[in-house]
Amino acid sequence: MPKTDETTGRRAGHYLSNLVVVGVIRLALALPYATRVAFVGRVMRHVIGPLAGYRRRALMNLKLIWPERPDAERRAIAENCLDNMGRSFIENYSSAEFPVRMADLPLEGPGVAALESAAREKRPVILVTGHYGNYEAVRAALVGRGFDVGGLYRNMANPYFNDHYVQTMQAFGGPVFPQGRSGTAGFVRHLKSGGQLVLLFDQHVFRAPLFDFLGQPANTAMSAAELALRYDARLIPFYGIRQPDGLSFRGVLEAPVPHSDPVTMTQAMTDSLAARVRADPAQWFWVHRRWRPAGKKPG
Repeated sequence: MPKTDETTGRRAGHYLSNLVVVGVIRLALALPYATRVAFVGRVMRHVIGPLAGYRRRALMNLKLIWPERPDAERRAIAENCLDNMGRSFIENYSSAEFPVRMADLPLEGPGVAALESAAREKRPVILVTGHYGNYEAVRAALVGRGFDVGGLYRNMANPYFNDHYVQTMQAFGGPVFPQGRSGTAGFVRHLKSGGQLVLLFDQHVFRAPLFDFLGQPANTAMSAAELALRYDARLIPFYGIRQPDGLSFRGVLEAPVPHSDPVTMTQAMTDSLAARVRADPAQWFWVHRRWRPAGKKPG
């Protein structure tokens, strides 16, 4: 197929898939909040997850990490993971309700006092987490308390979807920055001014160093630790942990990672997330290509 035809076909595919996503979002947003969240959780679990290959990838990852667990247990984790993904997705698009609901979310853990003291001292803070529960619950809670929490995002491959995806992040308050040169300059200025920044570190980064994650080597960026050392920022792991009712959360800020060197600090962050995943595996997004054969490029 000529390159121009291939590009046109890809653009058409992006456009059509975005129409489907927008249709689901609009339908869901017309429903009462609790019904909406449960509805999109079921759609992701039973329709989108299987069709998009997410369930298959989750099961592959689970078998890699826990081959000794029964198939039925791994299937249950994958199904509940997809439900959490769907719920998180529509929560983040519920910009009129979700931030309001999360504004009074109780925050616990030693990281809360560390964050508050850093804010008083105008010392920058990097809040690190993974695709676990819904991290936006904690960001919304912090913004609701007056913290200037910025976010860093990776542009989606689908440009039509990316446009409204970015708008949802901006609706939560606090500046958001795209990955890349312009975004890096913006969030560095934000940090240097004593602001707070959320970074997710649990996706594969090609040619990044290997760190142990759940017993397997995973390419992991050290940028959070490097930035913390460069700008004397506190590095605080945090989690928005979904509760059994499917709607509420625990907001946990762990103790800051001690400053040492990027390798030691990145492994400490990774160990923190691994402990959370082991405690409640269905909260983590097993659908990512987290573990890749050596030398295989993202695709």
